[in-house]
Amino acid sequence: MIYKDLESIKEARDLLKKTYNAWEKFRNFSSQSIQKILENIKDKALENAEYLAKLAHEETGFGIIEDKIKKNQFAAQNVYEDIVKQKTIGIIKKDEVNKIIEIAVPMGVIAAIIPSTNPTSTTIYKALIAIAGRNGIVFSPHPSAKRSIFETARILEEAAIEAGAPEGIISCMANPTIEGTTELMKNELTALILATGGEGLVRAAYGSGKPAYGVGPGNVPVYLDKSCDIKSAVKSVIIGKTFDNGTICASEQSIVVHKEIHEKVVEEFKNENCYFLNEEEKSKLEKIILQNGKINPKIVGKSASSIAEMAGLNVPKNSKILIAFEEKVGKEIPFSREKLSPLLAFYVVSNWEEGCQRCMDLLKNGGMGHTLVIHSRDDEIVMKFSLEKPAFRILVNTPASLGAIGLTTSLTPSLTLGCGTYGNNITTDNITAKHLINIKRVAFDCSNFCEFKSITEEKTPEIDKEKIRSIVKEILEDILKK
Repeated sequence: MIYKDLESIKEARDLLKKTYNAWEKFRNFSSQSIQKILENIKDKALENAEYLAKLAHEETGFGIIEDKIKKNQFAAQNVYEDIVKQKTIGIIKKDEVNKIIEIAVPMGVIAAIIPSTNPTSTTIYKALIAIAGRNGIVFSPHPSAKRSIFETARILEEAAIEAGAPEGIISCMANPTIEGTTELMKNELTALILATGGEGLVRAAYGSGKPAYGVGPGNVPVYLDKSCDIKSAVKSVIIGKTFDNGTICASEQSIVVHKEIHEKVVEEFKNENCYFLNEEEKSKLEKIILQNGKINPKIVGKSASSIAEMAGLNVPKNSKILIAFEEKVGKEIPFSREKLSPLLAFYVVSNWEEGCQRCMDLLKNGGMGHTLVIHSRDDEIVMKFSLEKPAFRILVNTPASLGAIGLTTSLTPSLTLGCGTYGNNITTDNITAKHLINIKRVAFDCSNFCEFKSITEEKTPEIDKEKIRSIVKEILEDILKK
């Protein structure tokens, strides 16, 4: 075990040196050269979207192959289309009025931590946003998805080299361990950490002594207001929650429903093959949701019927989501936590104010700063929710998982979602290429100093000319004597 850790540490150091040396050449590439490289990476990622999705599913057992293909395509096409519109190289802004020029320069080598839930798509996305800013990138894969992540990185590096990038500008650890990843994050050659993963990993990134973008967990509540289109709202929740079996951290975790419509909402969910648990079934399922106070990895990304089978439940095979009525919120209440699987808590509230408070309780239970969804046709209610909630993505009438990443909304396409200080993050943004550049500012004098000087001189008292002549005469006489 010690040998494996030492081997991993050495690998991290060797890859950092290789990527840093490549970056020394890469850092001065022109925007035209970068554009060519980005396009080739995008094209190769799209060509291999299905292959990499199948590889990830085979290795991790998480999610749905068809949805993983879509995530890979999103990470390649949508992210690419967004970043090529961003200015990340050279002079990016000229402010003629205030006489300031902004110049983008690369950060250096990015240490990128990749999760097992979205392994290949996150690798594609992070490679693109790093290269767009002329950075090198070294990936540290989650051990349970290292084969698919390594293969993705290999394909992307080949695409970059083919388009003119130096060898080593994209690299990936083949033997990741906690010790190796720690070395990657703390090494002097690392400029910044881009961490996507569990709370412990994100804390480690922030505690590494290096600048870091880490993201907090999601525990997304969804409020169904009495004014909502019930059929559309239910369909939206199902789409968001079942996409890749709920592996996106922005997927719906609990639904909070106004009492005036809750019976119709239940009926609509049942019409869509969602299964409501009775108390006995709920109790059995609760026992397998958490493991040592944390989400049980065995349920992550699994289908509703598979999870039911694990708990010894007999539910219809075509069940899309398992739903449990809940009244409490807390760390010890399994259904009120983030579940990363097609499981939902169902809360009934008397009015929108109570719904507002319930959503806040759920966010405080593990999703501070992340995402909240409201289904409503009342703009006033929407704004009241938006102003009060401790979430930085307030989505309206759209699936949570797809809206938060920018697929069904106009938010920045991203697979790393900042949660701000509420979630112990440095930003509330969807992380993209602009977050991976340094900006120089060249500022010219605009104080009108010359005009100021002339004004000052006008106010100076008249000089005693006779006194000056006398002083000059004395100085000249003294010089002549010498």
